[in-house]
Amino acid sequence: MKIAFSPCPNDTFVFHALVHGLLPDTPKFDVTYADIDITNKLSVSSGEDSLDILKISYAALPYIHPEYALLPCGGALGRGCGPLVLTRDSLAPAELTGRRVAVPSDRSTAYLLFRLWAAGHVPGGLGEIVVMPFHEIMPAVRDGLIDAGLVIHEARFTYQNYGLNLLADMGEWWEQDTGLPIPLGAIIARRTLNLDAIAAWIRASVEYAWANPEVSRAYVLEHAQEMDPAVADQHINLYVNEFTANLGDAGYEAITSLLDRAAVEGLVPKLDLSYLR
Repeated sequence: MKIAFSPCPNDTFVFHALVHGLLPDTPKFDVTYADIDITNKLSVSSGEDSLDILKISYAALPYIHPEYALLPCGGALGRGCGPLVLTRDSLAPAELTGRRVAVPSDRSTAYLLFRLWAAGHVPGGLGEIVVMPFHEIMPAVRDGLIDAGLVIHEARFTYQNYGLNLLADMGEWWEQDTGLPIPLGAIIARRTLNLDAIAAWIRASVEYAWANPEVSRAYVLEHAQEMDPAVADQHINLYVNEFTANLGDAGYEAITSLLDRAAVEGLVPKLDLSYLR
């Protein structure tokens, strides 16, 4: 079975037991490690070469191929874990007018949150949007190659190391505005597979990781791009939570709210989430 997820600590922590054969009655997995922008693009294809299970952004759900369904577990939602807008110089939100901003994907939750926020805080409108791998964004802001960067993942713990300033926290804005958790990464699987079984495997992998955190440590750090172990632990503790085991009503409400708002703004096509469940 073919699966794709990012090399970020939360994903490797969640899927470690599943892809290493530590759970009973599960198949062997062929793993592709890829940045979220790549998996978002892979989710629109179909056919024999398409992947069976993918980690994508919730913002990419309106575009995925109809052969995929949304799974109720394994993804990333939470509170206090939203994307950040960073700048080299201290700027006010209105000063982003006409500026070049780097984003990790133009089909990411981070991007949708940023655009929804900017609609109310950058009256003159944004300038050029530049898509680049998330680990390249902070150096590019630091070096003046772009004016601002939208960052995700462990960047909230490390941006000070680059001498950058926090202009706005998209998650903080979203939570204050809606009272809902922040929907970041989704897990989708091909409809022709046994979706209930796959969801059960993923939940079992999450439970195994929580019960045996040290077992996956070497694997997590191997793929964490020379990340400090303490930062990796912070990353896992923030992004692997109750919603990883089960989206629940609050999780689905958060996803629906995000995609409905984005559709109203013309950022994504309108989507009936019940079609994907």
